[in-house]
Amino acid sequence: MNSPKSISLIFPLYRDKFTVKKVINKSLKILKKLKIKYEIIIIDDCCPEKSGLVALKYSKKNKKIKVIFHKKNLGYGAAIRSGFKNSKYECVYAVDGDGEFGIALNDLPRVLKKYTFNDLVITYRYKKRYKTTRIIISWVYNFILRLLFNINFKDISCGARLVNKKILKKIKLTTNSPFIGAELAIKAKYLGYKVDEVGIHSFPSNFRAGSSVVLKNILKTLYDIFKLYYKIYVKRKINY
Repeated sequence: MNSPKSISLIFPLYRDKFTVKKVINKSLKILKKLKIKYEIIIIDDCCPEKSGLVALKYSKKNKKIKVIFHKKNLGYGAAIRSGFKNSKYECVYAVDGDGEFGIALNDLPRVLKKYTFNDLVITYRYKKRYKTTRIIISWVYNFILRLLFNINFKDISCGARLVNKKILKKIKLTTNSPFIGAELAIKAKYLGYKVDEVGIHSFPSNFRAGSSVVLKNILKTLYDIFKLYYKIYVKRKINY
């Protein structure tokens, strides 16, 4: 597999009004250095702060920036899937739009290097700079997934991942919850695609708490975990 000649960056937004400009400017700076074709796709998942309107101003000046608006809040997973569906380039780098992984854009060249030999590259944080409660939830979550699906990834749902557009056409993603990253990695692995991981730097957002640790999203994620487990080990049909 060769180095990609084009890339789509996608960012889901919900309560990210104060980080949109930072993420877009950082992305443009990094992408220009890579000297490959690119596009930036912002997904406004019915943001109460109307974060997408900030991005829309950029898109009017730069045709490489595209903004997608959801008429109602569909969830993190749905926003990521919208980005995947509307991307057009060879590989897709999905990064959370809350600014936590803005610094992780600096690691994109290393992620691309790892991608050269893989179909999907997921990431893990070198250090989790969160409150103890969130660290415990993350540990339990990853432990459950390792146990149920016989995987050994360090942080399967970390908010940055690079995937070959071709496999997105063959893997059916269904979740609307934060489980989307794990669903992609687990299905890719079980379908025989090459999946690897790389460490990145990240810093918690100062503007809001992560939505994935909200009770509603935790319950949705648990439902999606056991739903996928049922498909793989009971129905023996992973991709429907």
